[in-house]
Amino acid sequence: MSDNADTPMADVDSEDRDALLAVLRLIAERAGKAILAYYVEDEDIEVRRKADDSPVTDADQAAEDVIEAALRTLTPDVPIVAEEAMSAGATPDVSGGRFWLVDPLDGTKEFISRNGEFTVNIALIENGRPVAGVVHGPALAMTWAGATGANSGEPGHATFSETDQPVMPIAARPIPAEGATVIASRRHGSGPELDAFLANYTVKDRVSAGSSLKFCLVATGKADLYPRFGRTMEWDTAAGHAVLLAAGGQVTRADDGTPLTYGKPDFENPHFIAKGRD
Repeated sequence: MSDNADTPMADVDSEDRDALLAVLRLIAERAGKAILAYYVEDEDIEVRRKADDSPVTDADQAAEDVIEAALRTLTPDVPIVAEEAMSAGATPDVSGGRFWLVDPLDGTKEFISRNGEFTVNIALIENGRPVAGVVHGPALAMTWAGATGANSGEPGHATFSETDQPVMPIAARPIPAEGATVIASRRHGSGPELDAFLANYTVKDRVSAGSSLKFCLVATGKADLYPRFGRTMEWDTAAGHAVLLAAGGQVTRADDGTPLTYGKPDFENPHFIAKGRD
Protein backbone atom coordinates (compact mmCIF):
# COMPACT_ATOMS: atom_id res chain seq x y z
CA MET A 1 0.00 0.00 0.00
CA SER A 2 1.20 3.52 -0.64
CA ASP A 3 3.04 5.37 2.13
CA ASN A 4 0.10 7.76 2.42
CA ALA A 5 -2.69 5.77 4.00
CA ASP A 6 -5.08 8.66 3.47
CA THR A 7 -4.83 8.49 -0.34
CA PRO A 8 -8.37 8.35 -1.83
CA MET A 9 -9.32 4.92 -3.14
CA ALA A 10 -9.89 6.34 -6.62
CA ASP A 11 -6.20 7.29 -6.77
CA VAL A 12 -4.65 3.95 -5.79
CA ASP A 13 -3.92 0.96 -7.99
CA SER A 14 -5.10 -2.61 -7.57
CA GLU A 15 -2.05 -3.58 -5.54
CA ASP A 16 -2.79 -0.79 -3.05
CA ARG A 17 -6.40 -1.94 -2.77
CA ASP A 18 -5.35 -5.53 -2.19
CA ALA A 19 -2.91 -4.36 0.48
CA LEU A 20 -5.63 -2.30 2.18
CA LEU A 21 -8.00 -5.28 2.20
CA ALA A 22 -5.24 -7.47 3.64
CA VAL A 23 -4.76 -5.00 6.50
CA LEU A 24 -8.52 -4.78 7.12
CA ARG A 25 -8.78 -8.57 7.18
CA LEU A 26 -6.09 -8.71 9.86
CA ILE A 27 -7.83 -6.02 11.93
CA ALA A 28 -11.19 -7.80 11.65
CA GLU A 29 -9.67 -11.16 12.55
CA ARG A 30 -7.96 -9.61 15.57
CA ALA A 31 -11.31 -8.18 16.68
CA GLY A 32 -12.86 -11.58 16.08
CA LYS A 33 -10.39 -13.17 18.49
CA ALA A 34 -11.38 -10.59 21.09
CA ILE A 35 -15.02 -11.61 20.60
CA LEU A 36 -14.31 -15.32 20.82
CA ALA A 37 -12.68 -14.81 24.22
CA TYR A 38 -16.24 -14.19 25.46
CA TYR A 39 -17.77 -17.00 23.38
CA VAL A 40 -16.83 -19.78 25.77
CA GLU A 41 -18.94 -22.90 26.01
CA ASP A 42 -20.89 -23.32 29.24
CA GLU A 43 -20.16 -19.75 30.36
CA ASP A 44 -22.98 -17.22 30.58
CA ILE A 45 -22.76 -14.15 28.35
CA GLU A 46 -23.55 -11.04 30.33
CA VAL A 47 -26.06 -8.94 28.40
CA ARG A 48 -26.92 -5.27 28.98
CA ARG A 49 -29.49 -3.07 27.26
CA LYS A 50 -28.70 0.15 25.43
CA ALA A 51 -30.98 3.18 25.30
CA ASP A 52 -32.78 1.74 22.24
CA ASP A 53 -33.30 -1.56 24.11
CA SER A 54 -30.88 -3.43 21.83
CA PRO A 55 -28.51 -5.88 23.55
CA VAL A 56 -24.81 -5.24 24.08
CA THR A 57 -22.07 -7.35 25.66
CA ASP A 58 -18.48 -6.89 26.77
CA ALA A 59 -17.48 -8.59 23.51
CA ASP A 60 -18.97 -5.71 21.47
CA GLN A 61 -16.84 -3.16 23.29
CA ALA A 62 -13.69 -5.29 23.28
CA ALA A 63 -13.89 -5.73 19.51
CA GLU A 64 -14.59 -2.04 18.94
CA ASP A 65 -11.55 -1.08 21.04
CA VAL A 66 -9.33 -3.29 18.87
CA ILE A 67 -10.70 -1.88 15.61
CA GLU A 68 -10.63 1.77 16.64
CA ALA A 69 -7.02 1.58 17.84
CA ALA A 70 -5.92 -0.08 14.59
CA LEU A 71 -7.80 2.33 12.31
CA ARG A 72 -6.46 5.37 14.17
CA THR A 73 -2.96 4.09 13.50
CA LEU A 74 -3.73 3.27 9.86
CA THR A 75 -5.55 6.52 9.03
CA PRO A 76 -5.17 9.04 11.86
CA ASP A 77 -7.14 11.78 10.11
CA VAL A 78 -10.12 9.71 8.98
CA PRO A 79 -13.17 9.85 11.32
CA ILE A 80 -14.54 6.60 12.71
CA VAL A 81 -18.28 6.05 13.13
CA ALA A 82 -18.51 3.01 15.42
CA GLU A 83 -21.70 1.57 16.87
CA GLU A 84 -20.80 1.48 20.56
CA ALA A 85 -19.16 4.92 20.53
CA MET A 86 -22.25 6.30 18.80
CA SER A 87 -24.46 4.69 21.43
CA ALA A 88 -22.40 6.51 24.05
CA GLY A 89 -23.00 9.83 22.28
CA ALA A 90 -19.75 10.19 20.33
CA THR A 91 -20.78 11.45 16.87
CA PRO A 92 -17.80 12.40 14.69
CA ASP A 93 -17.90 14.99 11.91
CA VAL A 94 -18.10 13.15 8.58
CA SER A 95 -18.71 16.22 6.42
CA GLY A 96 -15.35 15.68 4.73
CA GLY A 97 -16.91 12.76 2.87
CA ARG A 98 -14.41 10.10 3.93
CA PHE A 99 -14.91 8.03 7.07
CA TRP A 100 -14.94 4.54 8.52
CA LEU A 101 -18.12 2.71 9.50
CA VAL A 102 -17.63 0.00 12.12
CA ASP A 103 -19.97 -2.55 13.63
CA PRO A 104 -17.69 -4.48 15.97
CA LEU A 105 -20.20 -7.28 16.55
CA ASP A 106 -23.02 -7.37 14.04
CA GLY A 107 -25.66 -9.84 15.13
CA THR A 108 -25.31 -9.55 18.89
CA LYS A 109 -28.49 -11.61 19.27
CA GLU A 110 -26.88 -14.38 17.20
CA PHE A 111 -23.79 -14.15 19.42
CA ILE A 112 -25.92 -14.47 22.54
CA SER A 113 -27.84 -17.43 21.09
CA ARG A 114 -24.51 -19.02 20.05
CA ASN A 115 -25.56 -19.89 16.49
CA GLY A 116 -22.33 -18.54 14.99
CA GLU A 117 -24.02 -16.08 12.62
CA PHE A 118 -22.37 -12.90 13.88
CA THR A 119 -19.75 -10.78 12.15
CA VAL A 120 -17.18 -8.03 12.46
CA ASN A 121 -17.91 -5.24 9.94
CA ILE A 122 -15.42 -2.58 8.81
CA ALA A 123 -16.06 -0.29 5.82
CA LEU A 124 -14.46 2.77 4.28
CA ILE A 125 -16.88 5.36 2.90
CA GLU A 126 -16.01 7.96 0.28
CA ASN A 127 -18.55 10.50 -0.96
CA GLY A 128 -21.46 8.46 0.35
CA ARG A 129 -20.31 5.19 -1.20
CA PRO A 130 -18.67 2.15 0.43
CA VAL A 131 -15.37 1.69 -1.43
CA ALA A 132 -13.76 -0.97 0.75
CA GLY A 133 -15.10 -3.37 3.33
CA VAL A 134 -14.44 -6.53 5.27
CA VAL A 135 -16.95 -8.89 6.90
CA HIS A 136 -15.40 -11.46 9.23
CA GLY A 137 -17.29 -14.32 10.86
CA PRO A 138 -15.23 -15.24 13.95
CA ALA A 139 -17.12 -18.42 14.84
CA LEU A 140 -17.15 -19.50 11.18
CA ALA A 141 -13.46 -18.64 10.62
CA MET A 142 -14.52 -16.99 7.33
CA THR A 143 -13.83 -13.56 5.87
CA TRP A 144 -15.29 -11.71 2.90
CA ALA A 145 -13.63 -8.56 1.55
CA GLY A 146 -14.14 -6.20 -1.34
CA ALA A 147 -12.96 -2.89 -2.77
CA THR A 148 -13.94 -0.69 -5.69
CA GLY A 149 -12.95 2.76 -6.83
CA ALA A 150 -14.62 5.88 -5.47
CA ASN A 151 -16.51 6.32 -8.76
CA SER A 152 -19.46 4.08 -9.57
CA GLY A 153 -18.85 1.79 -12.50
CA GLU A 154 -15.22 1.11 -11.69
CA PRO A 155 -14.40 -2.62 -11.55
CA GLY A 156 -14.16 -4.11 -8.09
CA HIS A 157 -12.30 -6.97 -6.48
CA ALA A 158 -14.08 -9.22 -3.98
CA THR A 159 -12.66 -12.20 -2.12
CA PHE A 160 -13.50 -14.97 0.32
CA SER A 161 -11.09 -16.75 2.63
CA GLU A 162 -11.13 -19.20 5.47
CA THR A 163 -8.67 -18.58 8.27
CA ASP A 164 -5.12 -19.61 7.24
CA GLN A 165 -6.36 -20.59 3.77
CA PRO A 166 -5.72 -18.89 0.39
CA VAL A 167 -7.85 -15.91 -0.61
CA MET A 168 -10.25 -16.73 -3.48
CA PRO A 169 -12.10 -14.35 -5.82
CA ILE A 170 -15.90 -14.26 -5.60
CA ALA A 171 -18.62 -12.84 -7.86
CA ALA A 172 -22.34 -12.30 -7.64
CA ARG A 173 -24.53 -14.02 -10.24
CA PRO A 174 -27.56 -13.01 -12.32
CA ILE A 175 -30.84 -14.49 -11.14
CA PRO A 176 -31.04 -18.01 -12.62
CA ALA A 177 -33.78 -18.85 -15.10
CA GLU A 178 -35.41 -21.24 -12.62
CA GLY A 179 -35.88 -18.46 -10.07
CA ALA A 180 -34.24 -16.45 -7.33
CA THR A 181 -32.86 -17.61 -4.04
CA VAL A 182 -34.04 -15.01 -1.54
CA ILE A 183 -32.25 -14.50 1.75
CA ALA A 184 -33.86 -12.68 4.63
CA SER A 185 -32.97 -11.71 8.16
CA ARG A 186 -33.24 -14.56 10.62
CA ARG A 187 -35.18 -12.28 12.97
CA HIS A 188 -36.94 -9.93 10.52
CA GLY A 189 -37.60 -12.21 7.58
CA SER A 190 -41.30 -11.81 6.79
CA GLY A 191 -44.03 -9.25 6.41
CA PRO A 192 -46.46 -7.77 3.88
CA GLU A 193 -43.86 -5.45 2.28
CA LEU A 194 -41.53 -8.37 1.63
CA ASP A 195 -44.35 -10.50 0.23
CA ALA A 196 -45.45 -7.66 -2.08
CA PHE A 197 -41.89 -7.20 -3.35
CA LEU A 198 -41.35 -10.91 -4.00
CA ALA A 199 -44.60 -11.10 -5.96
CA ASN A 200 -42.60 -9.54 -8.82
CA TYR A 201 -40.15 -12.46 -8.95
CA THR A 202 -40.09 -16.18 -9.50
CA VAL A 203 -38.76 -17.44 -6.18
CA LYS A 204 -37.02 -20.80 -6.16
CA ASP A 205 -35.96 -20.82 -2.53
CA ARG A 206 -36.11 -18.72 0.64
CA VAL A 207 -33.41 -18.95 3.28
CA SER A 208 -32.46 -16.93 6.34
CA ALA A 209 -29.25 -15.83 8.04
CA GLY A 210 -28.05 -13.38 10.63
CA SER A 211 -25.88 -10.26 10.43
CA SER A 212 -24.00 -9.17 7.28
CA LEU A 213 -23.72 -12.78 6.15
CA LYS A 214 -26.77 -12.08 3.99
CA PHE A 215 -24.84 -9.63 1.79
CA CYS A 216 -21.96 -12.09 1.57
CA LEU A 217 -24.18 -14.93 0.37
CA VAL A 218 -25.41 -12.71 -2.46
CA ALA A 219 -21.82 -11.65 -3.22
CA THR A 220 -20.72 -15.28 -3.56
CA GLY A 221 -23.62 -16.25 -5.81
CA LYS A 222 -25.29 -18.46 -3.21
CA ALA A 223 -28.31 -16.12 -3.06
CA ASP A 224 -29.78 -13.54 -5.42
CA LEU A 225 -31.91 -11.11 -3.43
CA TYR A 226 -31.78 -9.68 0.06
CA PRO A 227 -34.76 -7.32 0.51
CA ARG A 228 -34.75 -5.51 3.86
CA PHE A 229 -37.96 -3.85 5.02
CA GLY A 230 -36.88 -3.21 8.59
CA ARG A 231 -34.74 -0.79 10.54
CA THR A 232 -30.98 -0.88 9.99
CA MET A 233 -28.16 1.52 10.70
CA GLU A 234 -25.32 2.40 8.35
CA TRP A 235 -22.75 0.42 10.34
CA ASP A 236 -24.96 -2.67 9.95
CA THR A 237 -24.77 -2.62 6.16
CA ALA A 238 -21.72 -0.73 4.87
CA ALA A 239 -19.16 -3.55 4.96
CA GLY A 240 -21.45 -6.12 3.37
CA HIS A 241 -22.53 -3.50 0.83
CA ALA A 242 -18.87 -2.90 -0.08
CA VAL A 243 -18.26 -6.60 -0.60
CA LEU A 244 -21.38 -6.98 -2.74
CA LEU A 245 -20.53 -3.95 -4.90
CA ALA A 246 -17.04 -5.29 -5.48
CA ALA A 247 -18.54 -8.66 -6.45
CA GLY A 248 -20.70 -7.02 -9.13
CA GLY A 249 -23.94 -6.65 -7.20
CA GLN A 250 -25.84 -3.60 -6.02
CA VAL A 251 -27.81 -2.19 -3.09
CA THR A 252 -30.63 0.24 -3.84
CA ARG A 253 -33.31 2.05 -1.90
CA ALA A 254 -36.61 0.18 -1.92
CA ASP A 255 -38.62 3.36 -2.44
CA ASP A 256 -36.99 4.83 -5.56
CA GLY A 257 -34.34 2.40 -6.79
CA THR A 258 -31.43 4.81 -6.29
CA PRO A 259 -28.16 3.56 -4.76
CA LEU A 260 -28.09 3.28 -0.97
CA THR A 261 -25.74 5.97 0.33
CA TYR A 262 -23.94 6.70 3.60
CA GLY A 263 -23.31 9.70 5.82
CA LYS A 264 -26.96 10.53 6.47
CA PRO A 265 -27.56 12.86 9.45
CA ASP A 266 -28.95 10.12 11.69
CA PHE A 267 -26.97 7.24 10.12
CA GLU A 268 -30.23 5.32 9.68
CA ASN A 269 -30.91 3.45 6.45
CA PRO A 270 -34.14 3.45 4.47
CA HIS A 271 -35.53 0.10 3.37
CA PHE A 272 -33.30 -1.39 0.71
CA ILE A 273 -32.83 -4.20 -1.82
CA ALA A 274 -29.51 -5.99 -2.19
CA LYS A 275 -29.17 -8.09 -5.32
CA GLY A 276 -26.63 -9.81 -7.52
CA ARG A 277 -25.73 -9.03 -11.12
CA ASP A 278 -28.39 -7.85 -13.56
